[in-house]
Amino acid sequence: MNKRDEFLKSQKVLRLATFGKNKTLHIAPVWYRYSGKKIYIGTNTKTQKAKNTRKNNHVAFCVDVGINAPDIYGVMGQGNANLILENNKVKTIAKKILLRYFKTLENKSAKELLDDTDCIIEIIPEKFSVWNY
Repeated sequence: MNKRDEFLKSQKVLRLATFGKNKTLHIAPVWYRYSGKKIYIGTNTKTQKAKNTRKNNHVAFCVDVGINAPDIYGVMGQGNANLILENNKVKTIAKKILLRYFKTLENKSAKELLDDTDCIIEIIPEKFSVWNY
């Protein structure tokens, strides 16, 4: 596995940019899961990022760390996103995402987040940029 993929699999927060009304940008920090080919984000269909993705599937994202060289590294990219709405698929993927952040899904917050998740934003990256200093 290359350094970029290892980095994306190890980090915890991705900033997702979607297009809103009148091509305004909406940027949201999100929890995610990177499979090595796709990025998955659990959310609710009522969120702005889900609404925007439904109307315009072009998205951008950024994951980065560090403020002092030589420990600055980041990955940003662009791609197309799809909304996964099928309940069984949504819950299966959402559980995998949440287990990156919680030791167990029995945690009260994990349960609430899982209950609130009714869609998955699936990103198929088409372009990556990597930087380090």
